[in-house]
Amino acid sequence: MVKTFMTIAGLVLCVAGGVQAQDRLQVQGTSPDLYVLHTVKKGETFYSLGRSYSLSPKQIATENNISFEQGLQLGQQVKIPLNNTNFSQKSEADPHGTPVYHKVEEKETLYRLSVNHNKVPLDNIRRWNNMTGDGLQKDSYVIVGWLKGGGIPAPSAPVANVPAATPPANHPAATPPASTPAPSNPAPSNPAPSTPVATPPASTTPAPPVTKPDQPAAPAEPVKTPDSNNTGSKPPVTSAPAGSSFEQLYNQQTGNGKNVTSEKGPGGWFKSNASPGKYYALHNTAPRGTIIKVTNPLNGRFIYAKVLEAIPQIKQNEGLIIKLSDSALEALGTNEAKFYCQLSYED
Repeated sequence: MVKTFMTIAGLVLCVAGGVQAQDRLQVQGTSPDLYVLHTVKKGETFYSLGRSYSLSPKQIATENNISFEQGLQLGQQVKIPLNNTNFSQKSEADPHGTPVYHKVEEKETLYRLSVNHNKVPLDNIRRWNNMTGDGLQKDSYVIVGWLKGGGIPAPSAPVANVPAATPPANHPAATPPASTPAPSNPAPSNPAPSTPVATPPASTTPAPPVTKPDQPAAPAEPVKTPDSNNTGSKPPVTSAPAGSSFEQLYNQQTGNGKNVTSEKGPGGWFKSNASPGKYYALHNTAPRGTIIKVTNPLNGRFIYAKVLEAIPQIKQNEGLIIKLSDSALEALGTNEAKFYCQLSYED
């Protein structure tokens, strides 16, 4: 009986240890090539990974020799580099960061661990791990730094080296995941992450496809038509009223304008083959499917635009708070490459 009890207890400890290991963000490689591995879940794109790991989407694609046209595959392992942009080894840990662990190997010393991880100070390692000496135990986990921001998505399946440090990190306030769709008619009281809409409820389906998460039509267009070149080559677009179904969605999402966040700043545009009267936007923090009311304060004209993706992180987009499909410019009464605007969307 005693022997059976001990066997069962040992199995429970093994299972618990396995689950704990799966929840850790484990570092790979040695200095200066430190990285973590991420297993792609359904709906994830280079842009959503870029926001989660505080890196440029292009940098992630280049690191893995993957083109934007090729996109990401479900279950694919992606190498996420750890550098000065997204990884900190300073004495004071980032309160919003996610701890990055190293699994101790046999006969590994604290000094060797430090050298292999950017020569992180020994005192920092001791402080982060509540260590009083220099001894290390094989197969134990030691914090060697902190991933900035802590916006790591949870893994779709238990994998030892998939980053998934803490459940609350799935929904950071600053950058909600852009790939989580929700019902097309959300209630006014729903929180922001549940409001994205897969397709506008109107009978006309918008041209920009969103079925391929890694190849959004809208973000690719600005490269062909840079904002900095106001050549006047934008195609003529038939003006449509600012109302339409997007206005109804905006009222639902914001409780008829009672719960809104406002922004003011420069906007830009991108070429789109969307239907007349349907306006689309790129925005860095509003989740995909959010309806944004865009107002031109110079003349009071406004439109409602649906968010497709984040603004691509390229030089010509620096400082922009939004990019709109080209048809929206005529509706707003401007033809400038960059124009001042005011935004209102769900708080």
